Amino acid sequence: MMRNAAALRATFSEAIDLINKGSADEAERICREAVEKNPDDANMVALLGAILVKKRQFPEAESWLRKAIEVAPSFAKPYEDLGFALLQQARPEAAVEVLQTATRLDPSLELAFLNLGKSLAMIGRGKEADEAFEKSFDLNPMRKKLALAAEHQKEGRYDEAAELYRDVLRHNPKNVDALRMLGILEFGQGNTDEAERLFRRAVTVAPDFVNAIIDLGAALKEQSRIEEAIECYRQATKLEPRNVKAHYQLGQTLSPAALSEGAIESFQRVLELRPKHGGALLGLGHVLKTVGRQEEAIESYRKCIAAKPDRGEVYWSLANLKTYQLSDEDIAEMEARVADGGLTDEAHVNFLFALAKAYEDRGDYDRSWDYYVEGNAKRRMLERYDPVRLEMRNDAIVEIFDKEFLDKNTGLGNLDHSPIFIIGLPRSGSTLLEQILASHSMVEGTAELPYIRRLEDSLSKNRVDGVNYPHAVRELGEPHFKSLGQDYLDAAELHRVEGTPRFIDKMPNNFPAVGLIHLILPNAKIIDARRYPLDSCLSNFRQLYGQGQPFTYDLTDIGEYFLEYQRMMDHWHEVLPGRVLTVQYEDVVTDFESQVRRLLEYCELPWEDACLRYHETERPVRTASSEQVRQPVYTKSVHFWRNHEKNLGELIEVLSPILDRYKQYESINA
Repeated sequence: MMRNAAALRATFSEAIDLINKGSADEAERICREAVEKNPDDANMVALLGAILVKKRQFPEAESWLRKAIEVAPSFAKPYEDLGFALLQQARPEAAVEVLQTATRLDPSLELAFLNLGKSLAMIGRGKEADEAFEKSFDLNPMRKKLALAAEHQKEGRYDEAAELYRDVLRHNPKNVDALRMLGILEFGQGNTDEAERLFRRAVTVAPDFVNAIIDLGAALKEQSRIEEAIECYRQATKLEPRNVKAHYQLGQTLSPAALSEGAIESFQRVLELRPKHGGALLGLGHVLKTVGRQEEAIESYRKCIAAKPDRGEVYWSLANLKTYQLSDEDIAEMEARVADGGLTDEAHVNFLFALAKAYEDRGDYDRSWDYYVEGNAKRRMLERYDPVRLEMRNDAIVEIFDKEFLDKNTGLGNLDHSPIFIIGLPRSGSTLLEQILASHSMVEGTAELPYIRRLEDSLSKNRVDGVNYPHAVRELGEPHFKSLGQDYLDAAELHRVEGTPRFIDKMPNNFPAVGLIHLILPNAKIIDARRYPLDSCLSNFRQLYGQGQPFTYDLTDIGEYFLEYQRMMDHWHEVLPGRVLTVQYEDVVTDFESQVRRLLEYCELPWEDACLRYHETERPVRTASSEQVRQPVYTKSVHFWRNHEKNLGELIEVLSPILDRYKQYESINA
């Protein structure tokens, strides 16, 4: 008997060590084995229940914790854990009863008093809740500081909150709550590196601290360290298989990373756990659209509307399905919500764009234009975009990447032939070019990869001398160019799932980086997708982007951005003649086969008829054109600007310096 008791104590200690190391699954396994052999051992039964609480498997946890209480009714810890489990299931009345018992049996249980306070507050017993909170704070004065800091943070008093968190950490550098909350504060203020450091410290101290792991994933994702972020979210879902936030964030990260099937699985898992989760319904709709499952996408969007009828983004997502029209009932519902007010700014903008698109689809261009103008004006107020700063950055790029510097350093970078970059302005035919090339057996279309911009930022990071990109490029030599090229290829590898020798990076905003791409990847192909300026600019004005492209919400901003784009591409053609292939959208849709041959010849790819049948290619497409590129080539988008011509005087004036350069395309009939 004594030998058995010693073995149980050893197993208990082993399970605790595994939990502290973040191995909850293994701890659960050995607990289950021990409980099966010793079903009346209160310690093991209670520990199994606690592990299941940690993994958010609350119903099963509850049954084991109640059994522990039945076996040892004076054992306070199972009551504390059961109270937390009940609170997490939104059962505060039941939680109050067991937490009161826990605190009576052991008045030193600080967390039990804290959760008792939360439970009492939820059922309206405010005075008793305050008393419970005060007892918790008396037992742990640092907890009181954390609560006060959280209140400051909630009210926007960030300096006061940060000072309190740091005070807690001065007394206890391993306080994981203070580390995490200070990290959240730093992240919210844009200090991503510091936030990452704090989250990592919290996870080092508590490897199974799921909320900190999820926050670390967010900080990594913000830095475009997608593979690391995905690993964080996967670890969180492993530790807590029923954690809705972990599955949702995993789906939100997998989807734009071109890992569509995994994203679908993650969103579906969220919906198993919470069927009316609006974000998951919307995210699932988006990813189903990218893989061509349009009917299922529409169904998911409609479920989202039923669950969250004031979520304007869902209506815009439906309107933005280029082959789908909103109904009269949809329009009436949207107009009623816009008229009633009470919407968030973001929801309001989405409803306005959806209404603009709905009326445009009906040929009511005047009414459509009014909504476009209102929606863009409202969104422009929410954006931070400085055209002067953009122009100054481009001035510096032109100065640094001159012909002499490029000639001197050509051929020094990574000689890999695999990348094909498609650049240009959004809504200029880049998705069509990507789909044509990705229909080739040797080419994979990935996504709009953020890694060139990340390399640019890396050259400015941790510089105390004020020398940033692009000026920092002049300090680089052959080893640096090779290393930067390899860094890009390593980051892009995550998105290459088909094993083809070539892949496409379709980030349009890479056009100012042609010089950098040339230096670090001298054998990469670069294709400039271009469209008649008025169509290109208007199409951007008519498009509501989820993020990025802040220049698109004002006609003057858009026109001036096009001029900057033209200036940069003129510069690259001058200093790197023949390096970039310009492909005009109007040429593609009117002389399709010749342009496909031209593309393949430039990319040094053998002819494949499949490229002419690009619309039959089954691959995810993650842009606003995802439905259009599943159709044979058509010309109906050529000179669409004429439908709104009477409202485009301002844009035409801005673009007047370069419109003559596109005169040959003005006579094309749509």
